[in-house]
Amino acid sequence: MSEYQYYEFVAIDQPLTPRQMAELRACSSRASITPTSFVNEYHWSGLKGDPDDWMRRYFDAHVYVTDMCVCCFMVRVPREIFDGATLNAFATESSIYINHSESHWIISWNLNESENYDRFCEDDGRGWMGRLIALRDELLRGDLRSLYLGWLAGVTAGEVEEGESEPLPPPGLSRLTPAQQALVELLEIDPDLIAAAANGDVGIDAESDDTDRQMDVWIAGLSADDSRQVLKLLLSGQSNRAERQLKSRFLTWQKENSATRVTAPVLRTVANLRELAESAEKVRRQWEAEQHIKLKAEQQAQRDAYLRTLAANFDRCWQMLDKKAERGIASAYDEVSRAVVDLAEAYKLCSSGIEWNHAMQCFMARHIKRGALVRRLVEAGLWKKS
Repeated sequence: MSEYQYYEFVAIDQPLTPRQMAELRACSSRASITPTSFVNEYHWSGLKGDPDDWMRRYFDAHVYVTDMCVCCFMVRVPREIFDGATLNAFATESSIYINHSESHWIISWNLNESENYDRFCEDDGRGWMGRLIALRDELLRGDLRSLYLGWLAGVTAGEVEEGESEPLPPPGLSRLTPAQQALVELLEIDPDLIAAAANGDVGIDAESDDTDRQMDVWIAGLSADDSRQVLKLLLSGQSNRAERQLKSRFLTWQKENSATRVTAPVLRTVANLRELAESAEKVRRQWEAEQHIKLKAEQQAQRDAYLRTLAANFDRCWQMLDKKAERGIASAYDEVSRAVVDLAEAYKLCSSGIEWNHAMQCFMARHIKRGALVRRLVEAGLWKKS
């Protein structure tokens, strides 16, 4: 059992009943329990319950983080949203796991063997739910990118054979949502592998334009009874149910009407993706090197501008350092030492070595008896003992 474990559960579609809250309270006397959530952390024990069971019975989303370099995010969505073949195409051994109850699919993204020990020493699990919860809404709207990212996490973890083909890549992999970016961080997915998978991505905007046209055609064919049924659901506060029904029917129609005219894409193998990832890594490293050079140049320009302000009035700078040195305390000596470093660079940039040596000797003549200050300047390489 690990020393630290963080559990967070959220109910979205339906709040917990008083009876359900009592059942959860019986499992933990310390947890924070509300009609929509269960949150607790453990240091020497663990959850007295099965998260998979709780997801089937109570909750729509779950985050788990432990200092043993393991974390998990789970969501529950109605089974009418997806067919089993669609979901199972993305499943791997562990990184993305598909389970179900009678009424729901339960999708679990997992990171089981992270080597980023520093991250898990600092990560207490709080904050992940807020960053990831939007993935559920995206899935309900038919956005499959989070499922593909889960499959890529399996590739990163070595769970998928080199010769195995990828599932059908959803549009928009080149422009992930904030929640999808958070999932990438949670699962520590290789960014170069994501860039490889996004190679040739048509973009979600192009897909949306075609979908909008198809929606117009489909909506025009809805009967009056179908329209009234949806409006009743909306008026009775069942907007989620209305959206799911419409989405399911539209997707079915979309598949039926596009199957004969859409050419099946050529799917890449894991080996193909790894080759593309190597190329993406080279491009990324080159870009990072260019950005580093650019940043250093900007920092140097800012540094030079600051040094020129010092050079504009060297006498005033030395007078200020005299006052600080005369305070005779360690913190003041530290400030003087840092400031003398700046002055040395300013003389080098805007004046001459001769003037620097003369000014420094005059300053030291005034403060040579301040042993602690002299020691600091010697250690900084700004003065040599005679």
